[in-house]
Amino acid sequence: MASILNEYITRRLGILELQDELKRLIGRYHQQTGRNLFVYAADFNKGRRGIDVALMQDDFYTIQDILRESDKKQIDVYLETPGGSGEAAEEIAKFLRKKFDEVNFVIAGEAKSAGTILALSGDNIYMCETGSLGPIDAQIKIGRFVVSAHDYKAWVDEKRNEATNSGCLNPFDAIMVAQISPGEIYGVVNSLEFAKDLVKNWLEKYKFKHWTHTASTHKEVTPEMRKQRAEDVAEKLCDHMSWRTHGRSLKIEDLQDVLFIENIDQHPQLSEIVYRIKTVIRLIFDSSTNYKLYFWEDFQITRTAAIANANMPTPMPVPNKSSSIEQAILNINCPKCGKKHDVPGYFDISSDKIKQLKLPTNNNVQDNDVIICDNANCNFTIDLKPIKNQIETQSKRKITFK
Repeated sequence: MASILNEYITRRLGILELQDELKRLIGRYHQQTGRNLFVYAADFNKGRRGIDVALMQDDFYTIQDILRESDKKQIDVYLETPGGSGEAAEEIAKFLRKKFDEVNFVIAGEAKSAGTILALSGDNIYMCETGSLGPIDAQIKIGRFVVSAHDYKAWVDEKRNEATNSGCLNPFDAIMVAQISPGEIYGVVNSLEFAKDLVKNWLEKYKFKHWTHTASTHKEVTPEMRKQRAEDVAEKLCDHMSWRTHGRSLKIEDLQDVLFIENIDQHPQLSEIVYRIKTVIRLIFDSSTNYKLYFWEDFQITRTAAIANANMPTPMPVPNKSSSIEQAILNINCPKCGKKHDVPGYFDISSDKIKQLKLPTNNNVQDNDVIICDNANCNFTIDLKPIKNQIETQSKRKITFK
């Protein structure tokens, strides 16, 4: 099969066309499986540049609002996230389990940490060979740093045993231990147990409910066996001694035997659809300031990063026009190619008035307040809404760009 990425690059689709293509692929997924697909994805690359793309409580509110009136009985969730709040994962899982009779997760990219916790609340996990889950221990803030709860507790336990056995610690460790409060220790322990308890309960109740016979001996599976398997999986996923690092990518071969994950690559038509969804999501993120996507049937929401290099303009009269009309010029550099774009905006007048007065506008600005870079082969889409909101909040006036 030819490169899916190369095909889409050759077609040179704009951001709106890419979003339409994602909607079309969601429809194809339903035709192929008979199941309804909800897409939730976050942009890892923008997360590495300081934008908060973590799974958080606000994601629960958005997902709940999109899905609360659905009359569907089943949902598949395409999930890409670097992780985040375990509490948010719990809220989302509880809502989905209450709303739908069957909840499945599709993993073609990364669903780490809290994303893994959420995926383990499903009845089924459908995974591509490119997909990965991760260890589920909590990431906690100690002082100025965010650290693994498992690693932190292991270090404290090691120093406690060392002090008990030798009667003292070296000066450096003694200074470090002296700065640890009992509240921090309890917080670490509770964070670890919280993640494990969620996973144990969900696996036993949902993922393993159809596990009736063992694969090798065909022995009938008892409720006690399901409970023990859930506990074993939760302990293993929390144990950094098994995985060495919180960021470790756990693939199908690492988990299939204990979690009964279905390999999407064994279904060629379905795998092509899922890989196309993954590619289109990547292109949407790479070609725009969007950093989160929520797609469901014909409904879509995107979260957009503010433009770091956009200035806050000062209102001034429009040259050679009525002094009652004020404008502000946004100077925006394309994050992809660096081209400078001057975007005039006008205060307290409508689009029709701008056209009537023939006021100058930037032709690359679209009706939905995005500007598409016209530099050769760039076509990066910059959402002006964040800076528009900032201008209107500070000036307490409405601004219009075209």
